[in-house]
Amino acid sequence: MDIIFLGGLKVDTIIGIYDWERETRQTVILDIEMAHDIKKAAVTDDIEDTLDYKAVSQHVVSFVEQSEYFLVEKLAEEINSSIRKEFNVPWVKLTLNKKGAISGASDVGIIIERGAK
Repeated sequence: MDIIFLGGLKVDTIIGIYDWERETRQTVILDIEMAHDIKKAAVTDDIEDTLDYKAVSQHVVSFVEQSEYFLVEKLAEEINSSIRKEFNVPWVKLTLNKKGAISGASDVGIIIERGAK
């Protein structure tokens, strides 16, 4: 299976368990890999025959900006599920990075894979 990916997608959202996190938008950084067969698009050279990563990006940004979760685990699960349902993608690997969440660590977050490749 082929993989279409988005890397370093930055989105501001409400995420966290502390009071200040419920009032201040924070940036999460997303890396998304999605299984998709690109053979037809490679032949036709037509955007209609592939997974439009711009449409995926717009969907994810809108979804995350409107969300207000306490845990990155919940946000990651909901993003993953939303992509799979909205774009009929059989497999998604999502890395959610909440940079700066831990003093002394440059990166912190979660990686999940859902579906079958």
